[in-house]
Amino acid sequence: MVAQPEPMVTGDAVVLDVQIAQLPVRALSAMIDLTVIVIGYILGIILWATTLAQFDSALSTAVLIIFTILAIVGYPVIIEMATRGRSLGKMALGLRVVADDGGPERFRQALFRALAGFIEIWTFTGGPAVICSLLSPKGKRIGDVFAGTMVISERAPKLSPPPLMPPSLAWWASSLQLSGLRPEQADRARQFLSRATQLEPRLRDRMAYQICAEIAAQVSPPPPPGVPPQLILAAVLAERHRRALDRLQPPAAAPQPMPVPPMPAAQTYYRPPVVQDPAPPAAAPPAPGGFTPPD
Repeated sequence: MVAQPEPMVTGDAVVLDVQIAQLPVRALSAMIDLTVIVIGYILGIILWATTLAQFDSALSTAVLIIFTILAIVGYPVIIEMATRGRSLGKMALGLRVVADDGGPERFRQALFRALAGFIEIWTFTGGPAVICSLLSPKGKRIGDVFAGTMVISERAPKLSPPPLMPPSLAWWASSLQLSGLRPEQADRARQFLSRATQLEPRLRDRMAYQICAEIAAQVSPPPPPGVPPQLILAAVLAERHRRALDRLQPPAAAPQPMPVPPMPAAQTYYRPPVVQDPAPPAAAPPAPGGFTPPD
């Protein structure tokens, strides 16, 4: 089984290509861990027999059960939490347990892996773990499936980063249908671009046209005529990388509507009282004798 590069996003939202740990390496790492557990358990049994055998049988039995649980379940949980996903066997072989999103292993995930390991490794001698790892594209055992983790190899050679988008082909790449492009074809194109400057020119041109023809048959619309094949490969890989990053980004929260300020209360303005003209004085009654004094 050959490890395939797997796209993964770290806690900083950076897409990386990691190497999934191969089954033989994981099996050897598990054997180292099982040897450490068995040796520690035997030493604990000897200590238990020499110190607690003379005490009450119920107390000694309870201590033995607790010690057994700590040896089988507690050891992988404690050491993987202390070393960020690495046990003694994984340290020796350069392996690490990470979450499916590339983040560090959490306590809940380590506990799920340890509890499932008690059944698939200790109870059934590793048979279910081997079968599940062979069937899983990421080499996961049952504990990894339920915990949402995977084991990666930290000593694998680093893969080249994806190429940059050619500005003249950005409009074409944004409309591409990439569902037919297989991961092995994209990986072959990326390896070719990373080593293109080291190849003989005639061989480089022949490989460029061959790989470009394979990829152009799996995408639509077809590339613009007259474009060099290396630019077409770079545009396809850059667009594929951009879409993979967009899928793994959390959805943006919907913008909240702006609060409408309350209307100001109607103000009552002071109106001065209307001053009416005083009424004219009443005319004096006429004097007796018909004489009216002048005004």
